[in-house]
Amino acid sequence: MENASAPAPEKRAKPAAAPPKKAGRSTFVKVRKTSYGRILTDGKGRALYLFTRESTKAPACYGKCAEAWPPFYAKGKVKAGNGVKQGAIGVTTRRGRRAQVTYNGHPLYYYVTDRAPGQVTCQNVAEYGGTWLVVAPSGRPVH
Repeated sequence: MENASAPAPEKRAKPAAAPPKKAGRSTFVKVRKTSYGRILTDGKGRALYLFTRESTKAPACYGKCAEAWPPFYAKGKVKAGNGVKQGAIGVTTRRGRRAQVTYNGHPLYYYVTDRAPGQVTCQNVAEYGGTWLVVAPSGRPVH
């Protein structure tokens, strides 16, 4: 008589581990010392500007203006670095429904040729119907 043994139990594969959760995206506003004094920058140290034509948080820079002065868009929660007032940070919605960072009610922008941390290449320039100025941690424009 043959020994009829039960088939060996199947080995179950372990379920794949869930991929690690990505940290939530955040946008940072920081302060950096430059030749214009302490100014607001993004998280990578790029200078941020305000446009004097904008007296409210409603952006007025579109088209060719926004090509030269790209908006500082919010990606996730906007957080204050050292020296920045969290309560002064806000967002405004641009055409196209993208969120632009504001500080003391002013929309913030980059200048297209500013690439290096702390670089300020277009300070106190009159263009597109207003003047472009870097921003002090107080929220006031630097003249």
